[in-house]
Order: sequence, then structure tokens, then C-alpha cells
Amino acid sequence: MIRQPNSILGNRQLLVTMGKKGELFGFFYPGRDFAQHLEESQSCLYDGHRLIWSNDHEWHVSQRYFENTNIVNTELVHPCGLKMHIRDFIHTDQPIMVRNYSITSHGGFHGKFFYYSNFKIGEMQKKNSAFCDHDAGMLVQYWKDYHIGISSRPVFEEWQIGKALDTIWWTNAKYDMEDGELQNNREDIGNINNAIGWKLDIDAGSTAEITIFISAASTRLSLYGRIRDIRNQTMENMLNETQESGIKWLSRKTLLELKDLPGFESVRLELMEAFNRSLLTLSILNDPVRGSFVAAPEFDHDFEKSGGYGYCWNRDSSEIVIALLNAGYPEYCERFFRWCKKTQLPDGSWFQRYWLDGNAGSSWGNFSHSTQIDETGSTLFAMESYYSSLEPVLKREFLDRIWATVLSAAEYLMRRTPEGMHEPCICLWETYSGIFTYTNAAIYGGLVGAAQMAKDYNEMDLASRWLERAELIKQQTIKQLWLPEEGYFARGIAHNGRIDKDIDASILGTFVPFNMLSADDENERAMIHSMIGNIESRLRVRVNDHFGIKRYEDDTYIDGNPWVVTTLWLSKAMLSLAGSIKGVNDGTEKNEEWKIMTTEALEYIRWSLRGTTSAGMLPEQVNKHTGRPAWAIPLCWSCALMLENIVLLDGLK
Repeated sequence: MIRQPNSILGNRQLLVTMGKKGELFGFFYPGRDFAQHLEESQSCLYDGHRLIWSNDHEWHVSQRYFENTNIVNTELVHPCGLKMHIRDFIHTDQPIMVRNYSITSHGGFHGKFFYYSNFKIGEMQKKNSAFCDHDAGMLVQYWKDYHIGISSRPVFEEWQIGKALDTIWWTNAKYDMEDGELQNNREDIGNINNAIGWKLDIDAGSTAEITIFISAASTRLSLYGRIRDIRNQTMENMLNETQESGIKWLSRKTLLELKDLPGFESVRLELMEAFNRSLLTLSILNDPVRGSFVAAPEFDHDFEKSGGYGYCWNRDSSEIVIALLNAGYPEYCERFFRWCKKTQLPDGSWFQRYWLDGNAGSSWGNFSHSTQIDETGSTLFAMESYYSSLEPVLKREFLDRIWATVLSAAEYLMRRTPEGMHEPCICLWETYSGIFTYTNAAIYGGLVGAAQMAKDYNEMDLASRWLERAELIKQQTIKQLWLPEEGYFARGIAHNGRIDKDIDASILGTFVPFNMLSADDENERAMIHSMIGNIESRLRVRVNDHFGIKRYEDDTYIDGNPWVVTTLWLSKAMLSLAGSIKGVNDGTEKNEEWKIMTTEALEYIRWSLRGTTSAGMLPEQVNKHTGRPAWAIPLCWSCALMLENIVLLDGLK
């Protein structure tokens, strides 16, 4: 089942994804990629006649994060006069989700409150075990070394552990709630679901408060300890600690002013909020020990319509860590490159994608012809970007640690580019096989970066070889793939030798981020301008009264929606061009060009922000028919490019 979240929560050990009505979609522990222990978890009210589920269509809903925190506030209003306010957050130190419910009714309410869950502990639907220890105020479901416990304040009054099966429906906890009475079955095994309940008597205008704790642990003993500890903590203290944690972490970010930019005053607050939310999102989706990032919380577990997103791609993560570096968080680079050192393959390359622990992920890139060479080029390019930001003493220490990795990766790229352009492989979109402009640009950027590090390491012969090859790649890419009459780079060369002239937004990689083309060179600047113009005219899609950029012509993946990544690539290219203009603010023609590019770039940034969820999550795509966020939500790559664009905007003042 495909379920796209509206918001996410997490800490060092736990990642939770939520729908817009507070229903839980995913509960990942102990990693952001594995295991996902949840099929369904949400509340419902019994009014004496029927169950009113929290995700029923009758509720009017709003969901937002508290400012500068990872605390989610969901407000549900029912036509019958019921209101449900849910505050959700993850404990700062423990893998425990806290769900605080406040329920009011205009005319009073006399019934019950139930909390229902269908867990699949260890991603195992069968063979689970569950029991209720009411004396300890806890219901537990477990499989092997995964234990999930539900407790509450006040302690639940009734419960049911049943079979999530229609064949023995009378034990099924979901059906058992329908008459308002639970059977209090103490334990069971197999395909399990469960429910807990309370009597609820609310006078008109008064409020009932119930707090649910969902805890995870590797042993039963540690689970009991965590639940005992959490029930001794006050809601006020836990909320304050969570809020302070977010604010403290954001206080380290690069100081932004976003002032003195014509016409930008009205969107300054919007950009600041987007910057903070992107930072907080990336902090949740990063493995803080290993340094890897999950591309997005997995939502297509059975690979129904994709190859899945709950993995780490080197290409995405390389852009992510450099964005975080520029935003004021260099430690992400250090951790990620340590991870890269451990995951590098014997031939010097990196695999298509990985689990966060470094094991190879499920892949269709198992052969040299089906790998993605840009993953290796991107990684080297990012390593040098981080290296160049360091102080001299730290540079030497970093090089000493990473040099063998750099050498092996650069030599791999040399072997894959014997004639200049790379040997056939799979494109970055994992769609086409051949030779590609983007992949050549990534290899160019990687070899130039490796050569700079080699110079500083006094490996002058290697530096010369790598630079010479990078220049050959550039010359051959321009010679064979630049289309002078059309004014843009071809996507690549197919296996049959045919030039693929379909325009692809990834050709922007020749400028940003890989700097194959320089805005300081007059001829290359003209190429960049022409490339941007062609992408705008041929790839833009009108959505939300403005334009987003799709990946390439005739894109059919998920209906060919425009992507946030490609749109923000275009705005980044525009801002980078604007930043290269000399003599701005002197009333010349250059000043007008600067204004046009920055204004258009801002419109693309704002288009991307219009496509977020109500909680501010940046998606992979925006539905071209509805304007709503589409497919992977949130996407780390989108968040990283939002950071990069806002930092560039701030630098233009």
C-alpha cells in the first residue's frame, strides 16, 4: 500500500511518518530505513452508536509544525461539535512517540475513546506475539529483538489483543470496538492487532486529555524501563525539552538576512521558514552515527510503482551534505565521507544505492553497464567541496584519512573514460542506458576536485593526469553533445549511436553543480543562457498559477509531473549566473539582467514552496493537475536544493 505522509517526526533511533489527520503511516526503528513496524495506528471515538475514526472524511483538519520545532499540531473539527487536538512529538533521548489528545465537545460527549493499532513487528505480518500487562499499564507486541509497547496516561481501562483476520472476526480488535466494548484478551500470537480504551464523559465546553506513548526497544526489560520512565515525566517538561532542542539546533545555522533584494521583502518570512523546515527535515532523515541519509521515508514498500526510496544514494547525499555545509553544519560532511570510505567498492566506485548501514540496497545496477557512474563523480566533487572549506591543518588531516578513497575513485573514473566521454551506463534517473551529458559533467567535476586534492597532497603527476582527462571530457562533451542550432546539450548518446536530442533538465549539471561550464567565459556564459532558455520553454509545466520544471520531454513516470529538484536546479543556475555579474547597481544593462534572473529564480523557489504539504514538507514532485505534493514526501534532495537556493539568494544582497 502506498501512503504518502504529510509530516514526519524522529530522533536518533526513531522515524515516524504521519497523515494529515494524525494517522500513523510508518514507524521505523532502530533505523530510518528498517524496520517499519506499522500497518495502521490511529484513534477513534465511540458515541454509543458508531465509531468516528480520526481519519474519517467528515473531520475538517489543519496540521502544522510548531515554529522551529519537530512538534506536530493537528486540529480536527467534526460537524457534530467534537474537536480533537493532537500534539505529536518524539522524546528527545528515547525511541518513544508521545501523542497528546485533547478532546472537547460543544454539546457534551458521553462514549468512549479508543486507540487502535495494527503492528507488523520486524516487517513480519505473521508470527508476532502480543500481551497486555495491565498492572504495568502496558500492551506489548514483539518479534525476535523488536519490541513495541503502548502505554498511556491515564492508564487504559480496557483492551483487546486479537487476530487481524476476517475469518475469526470475533477476536479482531478493529471489529471488537464496534459495539463499544473490548474483550480484554490478555495475549495471542500470529497476525495480531490491538486496541485500548477509556470511558469518556465530557460536559459541554470541557476538555478530556489522554496521552498515548508508543515505545520501542530491543528487549522486553528495556521496554519496561522506558515506559516506566516516560510515565514519570510531565507533558510540559517533555514539550519544553523538545522545543528547546529544535531551537538550539537551529541556532547554529548560517545567519541569513535576505535583505536589500528588490521585491523580496514580502517573502522573507516564507523563505526563512522554508530554510528552517528543510534543516529540521534533513536532521530527521540522517543517520547520526553512520552519516548516511535516507532519500525519503519509504512509502512504496512493495515497489508497486517505483524501486523504493528508503535507501541512500551517493549522488543525492553528496548534494545534501554540501548544502548542510553551506547552511552551517559541516559535521554532516565529515560523517558522510567516513561512510563513503567504508562503502566504496573494490574497483573504486559506489553502488547504485545502500541501506543506511552500508549494505548494498536492492538494485538494478549490479553490472558495470547498469551502474550509475555519476554517483562516483558526485562523491568526489563533494569531497573536494568540503575539503576546500577547511582550515589548512584540518585539510591535511582530512586528506590523510580520505586519500586512498580519492585515489581509488579517481582511477575508476579514468578507466571508465578512455576516449573522453564515459562508457555506457545508466542515467541518473535510472531510466535510460547510454552516454549522458549529466554523467560526463559529474565525472568532470569529480576529477577536477580529485586533482585539486592531489596537488595539495603533492601528487603532481596524478593531478596532471586527472586534469588532462577532465579537460578531454569537457571538450568531447561539447563537441559531441552540444547542439549549436538548438542551443542546448543533448541528453546523451543511445546504445545505437543515435544522439538523443530530447531536452533533459539534468544538462544543467554542466553548470551547477559541477562547473564544467564557467559563467566567467563569454562563450560558455552564452551557452548557459541558451540552455536555461530552452529548459524553461520546453520543460515548464503550469501548476498553481506558476511554472515548475519536469525532468525531460515525454516523461511518463508518475504522470510526468514537474519535480521540485529540477525546478530548484533551474533557479540555482539563475542565481549563480546573477551572482557572477560584475558591475551591478550602476544603472547599466547588467543591473537589469541581474534583476530579471533573481526575480525569475525567486518565482521558481516560491512555486516549489506552494507544492509542500500543509506541514511544510517538500515533495519530490507536484501533481500537475491538482497542485498538491506528489510521490516521495519529504525528499531530502528537494530540501537540500531549497537550502542552496536560499543561501545563494542571501549572498546576492
